[in-house]
Amino acid sequence: MEDTYTIMRVFAGSWGMMFLLLSFLGVIVFALRPGSRQIHHDTANIPFRHDDRPAGDDEATEARRQSRQFKEARQ
Repeated sequence: MEDTYTIMRVFAGSWGMMFLLLSFLGVIVFALRPGSRQIHHDTANIPFRHDDRPAGDDEATEARRQSRQFKEARQ
């Protein structure tokens, strides 16, 4: 029983740490990749899009159309 624990502890301490470090670095590189600035800017400003007035019918229709296109593109 103790041998299994020791083996798992050593594995988690070496390869597990390496996996977590590489995963963290991968997320950072993905977030800071070239060309992502506009996507992050648009996403961050979603709550402020219609700050001065509610969305009109044509804007709501356009948003639904874009959402539908995005869902179709993902499939």
